[in-house]
Amino acid sequence: MNPLPRIVVIGAGMGGLSAAAIMSRYAEVTVLERASDAGGKVRRQRAGAESIDAGPTVFTMKWVFEKIFAEAGAAFDDHVSVTQAEVLARHFWTGGATLDLFADKERSAAAIASFSSPREARNYLDFCRQTERVFMALEEPFLKASKPGLFSLVSSSSPRALWRMKPFSTLWVALSAQFDDPRLRQLFGRYATYCGASPFLAPATLSLIAHVERSGVWSIEGGMKQLALALEVCAKQNGAEFVYGADVERIVWKDAKVSGVVLRGAKKVPADIVVCNADVAALNSGLLGLDIVDGDRTVGVGPQSQSAMTWTMQTRVNGPALSEHNVFFSDDYRAEFEAVFERAETPVSPTVYLHAPAKSDADQRPVFCLTNAPPNGGSGRYDLEEMERCWMRMITRLEQCGLSLEPTPSTITATTPDDYATRFPATNGALYGAPSHGWQATFQRPGVRTRKRGLYLAGGSVHPGPGVPMAALSGQAAARAAISDFNLIGTFPQVAMHGGT
Repeated sequence: MNPLPRIVVIGAGMGGLSAAAIMSRYAEVTVLERASDAGGKVRRQRAGAESIDAGPTVFTMKWVFEKIFAEAGAAFDDHVSVTQAEVLARHFWTGGATLDLFADKERSAAAIASFSSPREARNYLDFCRQTERVFMALEEPFLKASKPGLFSLVSSSSPRALWRMKPFSTLWVALSAQFDDPRLRQLFGRYATYCGASPFLAPATLSLIAHVERSGVWSIEGGMKQLALALEVCAKQNGAEFVYGADVERIVWKDAKVSGVVLRGAKKVPADIVVCNADVAALNSGLLGLDIVDGDRTVGVGPQSQSAMTWTMQTRVNGPALSEHNVFFSDDYRAEFEAVFERAETPVSPTVYLHAPAKSDADQRPVFCLTNAPPNGGSGRYDLEEMERCWMRMITRLEQCGLSLEPTPSTITATTPDDYATRFPATNGALYGAPSHGWQATFQRPGVRTRKRGLYLAGGSVHPGPGVPMAALSGQAAARAAISDFNLIGTFPQVAMHGGT
């Protein structure tokens, strides 16, 4: 009997964790992570006496993780405790206008009728039907594929269904035809930013994110970090080893196949299979070895998605009541994205996302704030003066929408594109890989398989794209591809596992 292959996963982000949890049922898995713990962009940060999510904060597509945990021989509910939210998000505009979106679309329609008009409420219900059709049409041939192609997408959908998706239209054009109220265009156009894109350049198919959120937004007990830790536990129960503080210098390519990785300091870790959860920009720029670069790949040398300015703090909150997820919209949405993508500048009037997880109206509460920023990390631009400028613009936008913060200064922690560029090499601080701009962007992200035997990709910079569930799907697809390519089905090692056989 041939020995089980040795597998190395580079990076303990959501893609790498998902791949490791599944593959460790079949073979020996070692996860190498440069940071001190699991999660990647999923992280927590101190805000006074408490810690708070300081990366992704919205948990959707729970069914993705239920399947991943099942493939890892575990049960999602045994590891992660969640509560479904009734209010998806609360939205604010200058002057104090406010609109809640609910998981119940009829409640949302009623709120929109009161906020805008009965006609816009009907337009919203029609939008719900459209976005559901888009999601249903793309779920199998796109989201669950290891690497979709235009031919496979066309062959799996009827011409009428494809045309309904408005594949050649931008999201903003499609929303302008759908809604008369510009505030509703802003609200639903914001979903492009979930992929690090501009609604004025992103394809209309990104409207499917509206259906995803309407299908369920959950709060995780312990925050999003708990999801990463739960996947780590599953992988360890299957026998996986995690090594933190492990800086991978290069992937070894020998005799036309992967043979391992070399850590900084020259230590080699042998491997027959490598799953790379680093941003593909790092791989293609040669940071993981020039002999592993696929010469025909262009990801990492082209445009990059947006970055962010973020703050965590403990603060007194004055003004309207907050939901867990809150958005304070810019007065000039187009100018905001022109600044980010055309001039590589931080917006003068940014949209602010504010996450307020505390369920009480305590005098002091932890909050996380985020504004869009260009992928210009490493440029040295984010000095104290620029950071102060970004802070004042964020605070001003909140105040113009009726909210004021009185933070405890010692609890404020800012994260800039420079910081993200340091944490995620070769990205310039971009948080979502290549931007989802234009209809071809769907097919330009690399799939999980590469031309190098034994090398697979995972993470938000590969298909199906950025976001916690999408990155997890890429890890699941990478694991499935490697299991199939190396014929690992039925070769379960004898390890202690929770659930499953």
